[in-house]
Amino acid sequence: MLARTAAGEACLVGRIAAGDRRAFEALYRAYFPRLTRFLNRMTRSAALIEEIVNDTLLAVWRKAATFDGSSKVSTWVFAIAYRRACKTLQALDEPVDAGVDEREGLDADRPEWQFEQQRLAHAIDAALAALPMPQRTAFQLTFYHDMTLTEIADIMDCPVNTIKTRLFHARKRLALLLEDQLEGRP
Repeated sequence: MLARTAAGEACLVGRIAAGDRRAFEALYRAYFPRLTRFLNRMTRSAALIEEIVNDTLLAVWRKAATFDGSSKVSTWVFAIAYRRACKTLQALDEPVDAGVDEREGLDADRPEWQFEQQRLAHAIDAALAALPMPQRTAFQLTFYHDMTLTEIADIMDCPVNTIKTRLFHARKRLALLLEDQLEGRP
């Protein structure tokens, strides 16, 4: 339950630094789904996602004592995940699969709506996949993980203005890529 607030997460990291396995389990449970969603858009590979999430959380376990509280725990953890994902993708030197994951929880009573939602989701995923990795990551952290520009700059280890520029270009490019999909929508 401590993992639901910033102070609670910092407390968990402090306990992890002292070797508390239960605290690590709580943090692991809190971050596994968040990191999985984040990394899914970066890697598009279930095997890579699991590997990077586990590497990230192992680094959290090993380096918990180095967390100085100068940022939120989420910023620290996502920064580790981002760097590990970039390193893993660079080592692979393969094009990232632009496949689309299955959507769950759609209204089964309205097949037209369901079809339209899937079609739009595929278009958005394809458009996001077409963005350069730094733009995609900044966009994803902003709109899917509600992080501030400062947090994203910390994660991506660059100035806030660079993040602003990446978001500007990402939005511009997405609008162009999704122009046909969004015509006629309010």
